[in-house]
Amino acid sequence: MLVFHASCGGENKPDVPQENSNPETKDIVTSPGSNETYHTKYEYTDSDGKSIIIQNSFPRGGPYTGSTGKNSNYSFLIFFTRIINETATPLELTINFPADSFATGEGGNVYLKLFLPPDTMTLDKESLSYYGITGLESFLDFNKPTMFQRTINPKEECLFYIGSVFYQARGTAWKDESRGGNRAELVLKGQDLFYRMIPQIDSLLCGHIIFKK
Repeated sequence: MLVFHASCGGENKPDVPQENSNPETKDIVTSPGSNETYHTKYEYTDSDGKSIIIQNSFPRGGPYTGSTGKNSNYSFLIFFTRIINETATPLELTINFPADSFATGEGGNVYLKLFLPPDTMTLDKESLSYYGITGLESFLDFNKPTMFQRTINPKEECLFYIGSVFYQARGTAWKDESRGGNRAELVLKGQDLFYRMIPQIDSLLCGHIIFKK
């Protein structure tokens, strides 16, 4: 099991992660521009009325100028996700983003790379710049980890960072729909986790949450 340093701790209605679960879910969306840390919050309720809660933060980031301080064709965004297990059963969380960057944006001139920074995220870092993440100078290292697994026991939570790097092909101008100001979230459908970052990613299968026996 590959374990990272993490504190263990829509439009589409997510499904419930157990076959015998109560089909009702409760979705709470935080309006952009508020003082809240979380952009979206989802609650998935099982047959006993216990919940899995997924909270997705707003983005923080900007252009990346590199160690020379000169203009660059790169920019980055940092998010964090908090998953809370209020059920009576341990959960096995798996995240696995594509290892390679992929083309997105108008004309395929923007390339996006998703990764999982290994820094430890804790709630006391919410007010810090970039949520307290360190090593910004290394964000252009595309060999960053893209996968981890974590067991979340009952009444525990897991917090982890999700980073994204955008590269704009030379000779083309940045467009608003290509980077910056994006909203992103993890949502659960059945036992599958999907990552959304509009307009770049509509629905990317990126992991699972499975009840351990």
